[in-house]
Amino acid sequence: MPGLVPLLLVSISVGLSNFAGAIGIGLSGIDARTRIRVGIAFGLFEALMPIIGLLLGQAVAGYLGHLAKYIGGALLILTGAYTIWQGRRVESADKARSPLRTRRLLVTALALSIDNLAVGFALGNLHIPIVLAAVTMGVVSVGMSLAGLELGQRLGSHVEAWSEEIGGVVLIGVGIAIATGLLG
Repeated sequence: MPGLVPLLLVSISVGLSNFAGAIGIGLSGIDARTRIRVGIAFGLFEALMPIIGLLLGQAVAGYLGHLAKYIGGALLILTGAYTIWQGRRVESADKARSPLRTRRLLVTALALSIDNLAVGFALGNLHIPIVLAAVTMGVVSVGMSLAGLELGQRLGSHVEAWSEEIGGVVLIGVGIAIATGLLG
């Protein structure tokens, strides 16, 4: 199928923001359960957003597609700022035990994948079955997210005292990169 190479390239391209966001999350130290939660959330949002984009219709997604990078970027910047604020507020003894809250995980996953609404239309032009596209994007996203979490955790052990703040800065950087078009 000639559209598979572009699909893989698109999947990797949109997965880069998840990889970078996962590094930020991994910096604060994570357990196996959190890895699974992050991988599933990022993968589901990454797979579902193009489908939602197709269902919304070209006119709406075309409008949102232009704004999606700004909305996603702003959500990530706010999430990063909140992470920094929480890191400053929580005493260092509690940092290692502070779990990733579901609400924060879902907002991050949504922000990282909101620009994928417009991706659904590009995939429609490739004449690739949307289910295949969604599964491919989800699997690539999970893989890239898990790699980002691992890298973040390895880096986090070296910068443990400032891990939440650095993670927040990474999320803000990813948000700025998405809003300016460097990622996503």
